Amino acid sequence: MASPTETGSRPICGASRLTAVTTTVDARSRGGGIVLGGLVLGAAVAIMIGVYGTVHDPTGRSLVTTLFTATINAKVWLGTIAMGFALFQLGSALRIYGKIGGDRPVAPWLGKAHRASGVTAFLVSIPVAYHCLWALGFTADQGPRILAHSLLGTLFYGALVTKIVFVRSRNTPGWGLPLAGGTLFAVLTGIWLTSSFWFFTTIDFPGF
Repeated sequence: MASPTETGSRPICGASRLTAVTTTVDARSRGGGIVLGGLVLGAAVAIMIGVYGTVHDPTGRSLVTTLFTATINAKVWLGTIAMGFALFQLGSALRIYGKIGGDRPVAPWLGKAHRASGVTAFLVSIPVAYHCLWALGFTADQGPRILAHSLLGTLFYGALVTKIVFVRSRNTPGWGLPLAGGTLFAVLTGIWLTSSFWFFTTIDFPGF
């Protein structure tokens, strides 16, 4: 015959297992909601940028270019600077997640540097995006390179918004942030290849 202690412990163990299962289901539900919300918000931002770039009448005007001979020269170098910070973001993220660097401890300053590089890349990209939308608009009839550049440009800030939502939420699934960050890096790389890299290899380098 089972003792009262053994008999009484079974409901408690069963309740503990039920609580654990319920907690796991709730966490997955919240995580799914965060993923869906981030994707919807990012898609909305990308669509709004694309619509504005399409319906807005391009001014064709240039930005102030104190250090460069023309606006396009300033843009390709600002884009390259943003790409450089994005490369640091990628490398530092891989180090923080333990994908590179072996078992050595992560430098205590790396997390702050990772966040600062992301903010800096965003700030550097603003003048470039502003001129593209304000002066040029969304261009779909001047060849595949420019079309791809326009599409990637509209996707960039949408992907950025999605990543920010994932970063700010404690319920984001473990795969969510790497996927969002990787997507954002891939989009920025495509933007750089269809603009700065093309300019440096086709028009002029260093092209100040």
